[in-house]
Parts: sequence; C-alpha cells; structure tokens
Amino acid sequence: MSTADQSSHGTDTGTGTDTDTDTDTGTDTGTDTDTDTDTGTDLVTGAFSHIGSHIARRLLDGGRKVRTLTYHPDREHPLRARVEAFKYDFDDIAELERSLAGITTLYNTYWVRIEHDGTTFDEAVRHSRVLFDAAVRAGVKRIVHVSVSNPSEMSPLPYYSGKARVERALAESGASHAIVRPTLVFGSDREVLVNNIAYLLRKLPVFGVPGDGNYRVQPVHVDDVAEICVDQAATVQNVTVDAAGPETYTFIKLVRLIRDAIGARAVIARVPVPLMSFSARLLGVLLRDVVLTREETDGLMHELLVTQSTPLGRTSFSAWLDESAQTLGGEYANELARHFR
Repeated sequence: MSTADQSSHGTDTGTGTDTDTDTDTGTDTGTDTDTDTDTGTDLVTGAFSHIGSHIARRLLDGGRKVRTLTYHPDREHPLRARVEAFKYDFDDIAELERSLAGITTLYNTYWVRIEHDGTTFDEAVRHSRVLFDAAVRAGVKRIVHVSVSNPSEMSPLPYYSGKARVERALAESGASHAIVRPTLVFGSDREVLVNNIAYLLRKLPVFGVPGDGNYRVQPVHVDDVAEICVDQAATVQNVTVDAAGPETYTFIKLVRLIRDAIGARAVIARVPVPLMSFSARLLGVLLRDVVLTREETDGLMHELLVTQSTPLGRTSFSAWLDESAQTLGGEYANELARHFR
C-alpha cells in the first residue's frame, strides 16, 4: 500500500497508532552531519522499483551520481544505463561496505510487502540493521529511510511492527538520519494497489470492498514522496516526517472515483471481511499472485494510511486520476512475478 519499495523480494504496497519509535513529524533529535564532504554520489536501494526509481531519477536529474542495491542488477529498466548496480548480499559484509564506500546519502526503500517463499518480516528487519551498520562503517554521511505511516512495535500487524523495529534499528545505528512515512502511494507504473483496483474494476462484474468501506485513506503521489526524501538529505537533524497527500477519501469513495474515471461498470459491494479474504485468496490463485492479505485489510480498516500531520504532498489524486484514467489498470501488476520468480 505505501509505502516503501520491496527492493528485496517485493515492493511495498504500501498502516492512528502509538509507536515505540520517534513519532512526532519533524522531530529533531539534534544529530549533525558533516556537510563539507559531499562526494556527489548517493545510493538508492531498489532504484529499479516503485518509490526508489523516482528518488533515483530526481537525483540523476539534479546532477547526482547514483548507485543501487538490488536482487536483480541485470533487469531491464529505463534507468539501468544511468545507475551503477550492485547485488544484495547481506551475508557478505565486506562487499556490502564496498558498495557503500564513497556514498554521501543512502536512500533506503528496502522492505518486503508479504512473507513468501522463505522471506519473512523478521529477516527484513535483520537485513535492514545489517545495511545501516554497514553504511555507518563505510562512512555514509546520512540515511533517508522510507518507512510507512503509523508504524508501531505494539501493532498486531507484523508489517507495521516490523517497520517500527527497522526505525529503531536506524536510530540505534548512530547514523544521521531522516525517516519518511508515506501513506498510500500512487502514480507510478510500478504501483500495485490503485492499478490493480482499476484492473479488477475493468474485469469483474462485482468489486468487493471489505466491511462498510467508510474507513479513510490519504493517497500521496510517488513524485511527492521522492521530493520529500531528497529534501531530507539536505538537513542535518534526525527527523521523522509523514508523507501524505492533500486529499482524504473513504476507501469506498476512492474505489468509486476509480471506477467512474476509467468508465467501468462493476457494481461495488460491501463484503464481510471473512468473505473478502476468501475472495482475495481465490483471485490470487487465478492470478498467481497475492492480491490482498488479511493484514492489509486490517491496516486499511484501522485507517493506518491516514496521518494527523499537515500534508507535505501537493499532487491531487483526483486530478491525477483524470489524467491517467485511459491507461490505469490496463495490465495487472503481479507482485510475485516481479519479485519472486
């Protein structure tokens, strides 16, 4: 739903809650970084994925050199010729440090959306800690970490508790850092949730919305998230900022807006959560993918993709939808095919 790219084996789909990390937007914990040693080179994990590619493109267009860490260094991508790619290997610490040598800012989008084929949230937390510690030893000056809105170590949802544990690992690394917490990220050809809602609205006679559909979401454009991340590299304080858009919708209204914009005729029906979970699993079998997990449904219904902060994103979802309606949902975005096959 949001949030951060799954630059390991998957891309974040991108859930109000307490957190055991620093939750105040713009919180300053007073750590400075040496701004006189800018190498002109940054590293973006997952630069060929969703949020990461937009951060990388913004940096390249601003005259920066960019490296990436990815599980697929040879995969075709429009940025492939402009980005120096290294393969993730969290067991080879020396090689990891070499990939980070000479880097001014590490933009970290590494995470996993789902546990699948041996990949777990616990493993993603461990890998994140290894990455942060390697960055500190390699002399990286600042880390900008893409998290998710409303993470909490007390959350019963492992996605959100895991995200909070990663934030704590970053704080404990001693690195100068900024944590950026996106809500529901839209606006990229790599985006999953909004695209696949549109795809299913085009294909199905009935589209199910879990529960009453009156829980809120606050979509933010991927370019706004990238701009917020790059802006945070220029500061010297340890901060946590929310990345949310200017419009808030109930989920059922969001789905109706998408349906009307693309000209679909699907009936939108409120569905009990157990039936929705069963239907999502059945669709997953047909599409050979994980369409929507029960945890993602719970995150939506608990309004974890909404913030109380002043929105930093400026792009209107409704305006973007009008511009993108012709192509939105033309193809299904398959998470498992992209990241596990």
